[in-house]
Amino acid sequence: MRVTVNSVMTREVASVNGSTPFKDIAEILIAHAVSAVPVVDAEGHVIGVVSEADLLRKEEFREQFYREGYQPPLRARLRDRVGHRGRNKAAGSTAVGNTAAELMAAPAVTTTPDATTVEAARLMEEHGVKRLPIVDDDGILLGIVSRRDLLKVFVRQDGDIAREVREEVLDQGLWVDTDDVRVRVGNGVVTLSGSVNRHSDAELAVRMTQHVNGVVDVIDKLQWEEDDMPGWHGR
Repeated sequence: MRVTVNSVMTREVASVNGSTPFKDIAEILIAHAVSAVPVVDAEGHVIGVVSEADLLRKEEFREQFYREGYQPPLRARLRDRVGHRGRNKAAGSTAVGNTAAELMAAPAVTTTPDATTVEAARLMEEHGVKRLPIVDDDGILLGIVSRRDLLKVFVRQDGDIAREVREEVLDQGLWVDTDDVRVRVGNGVVTLSGSVNRHSDAELAVRMTQHVNGVVDVIDKLQWEEDDMPGWHGR
């Protein structure tokens, strides 16, 4: 039930090096339909991340695209700008001087494959980023995980959730008789009803169910015969 980044991350990652020019970075973002790419050194260590926002933050973009309040989607602006530079290059103009090393955010916010999806989500929220490069113990790029990847954990069929709660939580996890417990799942919300022998068994069933992948919430309607938690006011 503990989902790690390793199970949801993308392993084939578009990346650039520090000397990659502005135009090439923009073309990579467009070609791979991503909003950012890791910047790596010759050995594959992640040294930063460059995003479309980093590219569009340049003064030349503000001058061209922000006048009169016009702000098309970021990737559309990049596509237009890349095409414009391509035409200039064909006409004999000079190449772009900005490189990934000059544009990137550094140090990069990264995580490891064994981090949980919850830990990765908290790291994204803390640093205000939408994706995290995944690195090994030496800092070498292994993959990348995005907010969309993390959301996949919660996109499960209700039947799959109900089956896991029944088999892994109630039948195998509690080590008590749970034949009288009923499981109903709707839109990721699990309702536990019926009865168990002890109050503590009911509370444990709820807590374990909350950690099943895809569970949005747990409605506790369980009853118990023996209150072995006197004075407990968790409900």
